[in-house]
Amino acid sequence: MTGPAEWPRQAPAGGRGSADRRGGADRRGAGRPGGADRRAGGDRRGDRRPARPVADLPRHVAYEAVAAVHRDDAYANLVLPAMLRDAGLTGRDAAFATELTYGTLRHTGTLDAILGDAAGRDVARIDPPVRDALRLGAYQLLHTRVPAHAAVSSTVDLVRAVGPGATGFANAVLREVASRDVDAWVAKIAPDAETDPIGHLALAYSHPQWIVRAFAEALGGDLGETTRLLIEDNERPPVHLCARPGRADAVELADEVGGAPGAFSPYAVYLAGGAPGDLSAVTEGRAHVQDEGSQLVANALAVAPLDGPDAHWLDLCAGPGGKSGLLGALAAQRGAELTAVEVSEHRARLVTQATRGLPVTVLNTDGRTVGADPQLPEGHFDRVLVDAPCTGLGALRRRPESRWRRQPSDLPPLTRLQRELLSAALRATRPGGLVAYVTCSPHTVETHVTVTEAARRAGVPADFVDARPLLPAGMPGLGDGPSVQLWPHRHGTDAMFLAVLRRG
Repeated sequence: MTGPAEWPRQAPAGGRGSADRRGGADRRGAGRPGGADRRAGGDRRGDRRPARPVADLPRHVAYEAVAAVHRDDAYANLVLPAMLRDAGLTGRDAAFATELTYGTLRHTGTLDAILGDAAGRDVARIDPPVRDALRLGAYQLLHTRVPAHAAVSSTVDLVRAVGPGATGFANAVLREVASRDVDAWVAKIAPDAETDPIGHLALAYSHPQWIVRAFAEALGGDLGETTRLLIEDNERPPVHLCARPGRADAVELADEVGGAPGAFSPYAVYLAGGAPGDLSAVTEGRAHVQDEGSQLVANALAVAPLDGPDAHWLDLCAGPGGKSGLLGALAAQRGAELTAVEVSEHRARLVTQATRGLPVTVLNTDGRTVGADPQLPEGHFDRVLVDAPCTGLGALRRRPESRWRRQPSDLPPLTRLQRELLSAALRATRPGGLVAYVTCSPHTVETHVTVTEAARRAGVPADFVDARPLLPAGMPGLGDGPSVQLWPHRHGTDAMFLAVLRRG
């Protein structure tokens, strides 16, 4: 299951550099007396969102986006694009607001620990609007080259608008934050790396401890590689396009959009920046936004050797439609038809939009109804994809707020659903047919444990197929098989897991 690209307006390459270039924001009045304050005298009740400022609009938009995430459980990749449009921000200003938003959300855990130490109190005791403003200020101080005086003064102006009476407190806290760089802060407040390596990594690289532990386990306990993964998780993610087979060629599409062909997927194009949704190739249905890892696992199912008929394909968890779009295009070239199943009505509509003009039938139903639903008969399909709902720990770089929302308690209901869907997929597959089980999570409970348990309980015989030969030759770090785990730090993709089974 893939989501929309994170960056509504792609920031220029080099996150810190774009913030440095936005030093111009400070010259536009961020710290001038009476700048933001002229508009701060409006309604200070309710959620106290700041009135639209006279100056320094990018910082205020970033604040509004971060506040919406924490106050309303919003998703940044959904609310920020609309905020940028409403504010009329483009170019460097949009890039700066985007960087502040996503950078602050990624680093929230570490920023909160630093702010708590600097304030002498737990951040939970700080008024939420002031807390979000301080997070933005601390991010600028510790992770960008915005001058310290500009970061402090602009944040104090913001606090004056959202938390009257807290400006002195904010000024003192931010000046204390500015007294050390981020490495010195980590050395001061992080757990000892020798006695508590997981705790140290969690604070140093801003991930919850349970996620760091899960990553380390999936990487065989290699803390050095775990560190590299955490670092990559905190980087601005690339935007990948999928050139739809039969409608676009990846090399030609790369020339058209000013990108570069992907390293592994024959359909991948890497974008340097911009708004991918505005590209004519996307609006015309010749391409869609999709992480290269998602392309690889969907294509693996399509290229796996299969004896017998090959006309009926099934995507059992299709929303929002990225993998269905690729599979549908491949099916069209081979005279096959794809049935795409999605339980959510809204997401089913997205699948319909994503597969328009392709030999795809979209069913708005529960994939677990195989056998009970006449449209999903048992033993009928030749190739079946189960892109199961999961914690999404493999895409934290794209959805930075997810790392703070997900909890270990989310795992039991998700893994139960995963097992049920995979069992249904095996029942839907004809003898000799293939099932690809995919999750965008490297957590071993969602990967190896789920697929092994589901295969055992499905009630039909199934054998694992070595998935490694189904990926492009020369891909590094694919492990010992038969399943495959892709990684951001190894492959530049989301952390996609793939297991392929053949029904007996």
